[in-house]
Amino acid sequence: MLAVLFSVLACVAVVLSAVEWTWKLGVLTLLLGQIIWQLTQLLRLQQPTQRRGLRCTANGWQVWDAQRGWQSVQLRADSMAIPALVLLRYRSADQWFYRTLLVGTDSLPADSYRRLRVRLKFSRQRWRAVR
Repeated sequence: MLAVLFSVLACVAVVLSAVEWTWKLGVLTLLLGQIIWQLTQLLRLQQPTQRRGLRCTANGWQVWDAQRGWQSVQLRADSMAIPALVLLRYRSADQWFYRTLLVGTDSLPADSYRRLRVRLKFSRQRWRAVR
């Protein structure tokens, strides 16, 4: 929601600027498109397809959503685990494109978050393909 607020403030700044009206109109069009995209993303957070869980089992990594339950995924090598956050890049077996899941430090208990980071850094089978 904060991003929408900043985009609205950017629109006000463009309107108050001393730039030609054609440039103002172009920038305002881009900013309004950005606001619409941000609002749709906020609404999608409440959808049942939103990924809300992550686990590693003997079968590999899995993500959970309310619509389909646990699904096996393949992690990409560009997934990143640092102390402040974990950025997971993954794809499901039925998808050809990759998605991103951001896990913050406050989203898991401290020991679970540490185990996730260690597993991502040192697991030998983390890049295994989806079965």
